[in-house]
Amino acid sequence: MRPEVASGHDGRLCDLLRTAPVVSDGAVADDRLTVLGQSLPESSSLKGLLDQSRAAALLRAVADHSPFLWRLIDANPERCARLLQTAPETALDGCLSTLHEQLSVTAIDVAGAMRALRLARQEVALLVALADLGGVWSLDQVTQALTRFADQAVAGALMILIREACRSGKLRPDASPDTCGLVVLALGKGGAFELNYSSDIDLVVLFDPRATALADSTIAGPFYVRLTQSLARLLQERTQDGFVLRVDLRLRPDPASTAVAVSLPSAFSYYETLGQNWERAAFIKARPVAGDKALGARFLADLAPFMWRKYFDFGAIADIHAMKRQIHAVRGQGTIAIADHNIKLGRGGIREIEFFVQTQQLIFGGRRPALRGSQTCAMLRALAADGWIDQVAVEDLSAAYRFLRTVEHRLQMVDDQQTQRLPAAGKPLAHFARFSGFDDALAFSEALLEHLRKVEHHYARLFEHAPALDAAAGSLVFTGTEHDPETLETLSTMGFDRPGDAVELIRGWHFGRRAAVQSARAREVLTELVPVLLAAFAAAGDPDAALAAFDTMLGRMSSAVELLSLLRSNETLRLLFADILGAAPRLAATVAQRPHVLDAAIDPALLTEGTEAKEARIDAMLAAASSTEECLDRMRDLAQEEWFLIGIRALSGAQDPTALGEAYTFLADILIRAALARCLADMRRDHGVLQDGACVVLGMGRLGSRELTATSDLDLILVYRANPGHPTSDGPRPLDAVRYYTRLTQRLIASLTAPTRRGRLYDVDLRLRPSGGQGPLATKLSAFLTYQITEAQTWEHMALTRNRVIGGDATLAAELNAAIMDVLCLPRSPLTLRDDIVAMRSLVAEQKSPSGLWDMKLAPGGLLDIEFLAQFILLRSANLHPSLCQRNPATILRLAGKLGVIDAETALILVEAYELQTTLTQFIRLTTGELGSGLHGVKSELFCRAANQPDLPHLESLLQDTRNGVRRLFRTLLTDEADMAAVP
Repeated sequence: MRPEVASGHDGRLCDLLRTAPVVSDGAVADDRLTVLGQSLPESSSLKGLLDQSRAAALLRAVADHSPFLWRLIDANPERCARLLQTAPETALDGCLSTLHEQLSVTAIDVAGAMRALRLARQEVALLVALADLGGVWSLDQVTQALTRFADQAVAGALMILIREACRSGKLRPDASPDTCGLVVLALGKGGAFELNYSSDIDLVVLFDPRATALADSTIAGPFYVRLTQSLARLLQERTQDGFVLRVDLRLRPDPASTAVAVSLPSAFSYYETLGQNWERAAFIKARPVAGDKALGARFLADLAPFMWRKYFDFGAIADIHAMKRQIHAVRGQGTIAIADHNIKLGRGGIREIEFFVQTQQLIFGGRRPALRGSQTCAMLRALAADGWIDQVAVEDLSAAYRFLRTVEHRLQMVDDQQTQRLPAAGKPLAHFARFSGFDDALAFSEALLEHLRKVEHHYARLFEHAPALDAAAGSLVFTGTEHDPETLETLSTMGFDRPGDAVELIRGWHFGRRAAVQSARAREVLTELVPVLLAAFAAAGDPDAALAAFDTMLGRMSSAVELLSLLRSNETLRLLFADILGAAPRLAATVAQRPHVLDAAIDPALLTEGTEAKEARIDAMLAAASSTEECLDRMRDLAQEEWFLIGIRALSGAQDPTALGEAYTFLADILIRAALARCLADMRRDHGVLQDGACVVLGMGRLGSRELTATSDLDLILVYRANPGHPTSDGPRPLDAVRYYTRLTQRLIASLTAPTRRGRLYDVDLRLRPSGGQGPLATKLSAFLTYQITEAQTWEHMALTRNRVIGGDATLAAELNAAIMDVLCLPRSPLTLRDDIVAMRSLVAEQKSPSGLWDMKLAPGGLLDIEFLAQFILLRSANLHPSLCQRNPATILRLAGKLGVIDAETALILVEAYELQTTLTQFIRLTTGELGSGLHGVKSELFCRAANQPDLPHLESLLQDTRNGVRRLFRTLLTDEADMAAVP
């Protein structure tokens, strides 16, 4: 590479030339120079320059290597001649001065300004390229010249727009850029005077919503947004003269959610509460370049505490470590390549040098003002002067920075493209190597590799003691505002179908778009967690769905620090959590509300605990509660934990799907009995006891038949017996029996349903008691039996088939069971029974339509049909076969087949249909909590596995065939041929 050559204002550019790129295709270059020379008039000053060896050599190299520069020369040869015959600093000053004068003319319009800006950009682009390629300007002089022009262009364009706004009455007539209420901040390389040859400019536009320059009728927000949009268009819109600058406005606060111009109060609030470490790094280089610069300076001064922490906490340092490891999650990933290598983003590239400097500035700059500078090489020297790095690192990284930035400029000079990727191997790479001043690709590659390896070495040492991330074999970068190509590739390799959406979603977490991750601690943990969490999502099979579900979960949480910390610390939990997200949104919601349930899910003692041990443990925990309130909270904590354990056992296949109802019911029984015991103790304390009084809780519906699901409510009836000889309780506030047991029922309902700080437990339904909602809350035994024998309708006796005493007085329970058995075994008219059941099914069909194939209850041939058949068989035949008085429909049907009450094959068909649809109901309730027309994105594999089917189409076919068979049997068993049409 060429040595740096000092240059001043003295001497023409053509006389200062020291070097030129090596020509690759001399014939092509000579042809172009010949054609150009022939087109020039004899008076052209460029003709003479073509005879000068150094100028001719430079122009010959440009003709060979840069179509863009050659177009500029060919379009205006005299401009090229003028630049070569002028001192380069003088030429730059003259160009910027002329542009300012042109834009200051009040008569110039937007179209005229656009042309003036673009022609000035052409001149600066050609001047900088000639001075750079000719060895006249150093890298610093090149980047400063490019930045000076960018500053002038932005300021000039804004001046034009401010003038237009004054003319249109949007601003007051005396408004100027200095007083307009808007400031343009340059960040990135533009802010540090380090712009590259074909760089975009990173701008943040802020405005004062109470600016005095606004006309009375102008609303600040919309006006400044339109002004910013016009500024960007004026600079980057391509015309026949090209463009001025590419504008990137995405470094503003949360660019996906905010307008292109942000009010100062909003921006300050964002950075103060949600600002990220990469944004601190970005603002190291921030400076006002246009508009009200004093306003911008005040903003940056106010922002200093955000940027420069006096005491940088360990959590923030860990976040910086994680930022580094996200960039390369696996060390030693392959070797540094040359062909197609990205010299900015790739290993050993420009970004690693900048990151090396900026992260140390963030950590130490709060206490060392000397480390707050914006220029990369200057800060390397400052870090060494302050003792943080050695002189070898300064020399290696500074040399690599200059080399790589120069190569970057050569890449962009070829065709004015914003690229940092080297050409492909072979001729393209060899051609570019010569443009970079080397004789061949080998020499270029050796020099480049040396720099890349030195950068990689120092960069790796920067955080050599930080813990490693082993999650993903590739780059995972979610800082900044651009999609990192390597990150997209990594996510695709991991199995994400929409990697761009995934990047944007994760970036949104870092921007604080979810309340759960708005705290600094949450986002620091999140930065560390994301790579391994994504790996867990990938292992779960549908990473896109799992990621979306996790985002939905975060949207419903107020804080996620506990959950994120748990997931970060335990790989088993992460994998389990990923499975839950993809398979059971309802369980995922439980995790969001109570992250600690994940701990229980990996406790081997809980996972293998038997029923007796479980009941003893729960009873002991509830009995140890010091108050009713504590008992209620413990009940809810225990229920959530146990529901979760039941669910994950079912999802993992460790729990037999047919036993899910038993598991949920077993837990409900324990909690109901505990609640009843606590309520009875409270009643004794407040009201004493009723001598010879007793009560039981009767479970009905799915609770009675031991078929509860994850979302079932509890159908309960409280039945009591009282002694007329002792009409009132003996406590301090005595109550008669009716009020005593009514109050007890109210307390029991409250203990099961009241939302406490731990949430809800169950919904309770008392409408199956005698007279339904019109009857007393507590039912006297004698009244219950009298009602069942004399007043109850067929549907009430059908409901009574699923009765079961859950808890209470054992003697009363035995008496009640015997009485209910007598009721169920009463002789009944089969025709009346049949007609009542057919009428009921018709009424249900009229009032409640099934929601589709996955509505297991109401669909024709679904669970309701089978339950009605089982209850019909029991009520019709129990007087002859008392053993039919079972609570579970499948048990009734199976026994009816054995007794010959119905055909054995019929019984088998109905039992299998009932068990299939009950199992599917359990999984739907477990995963989504709702019955509906579809699986709502839940893994269909779960349902197929539970039904022993290979895939969803087979399962759907089986389900439909099964229901058709049930429907035929329903019509056959409940009708004669003549009555067939009457059955719904």
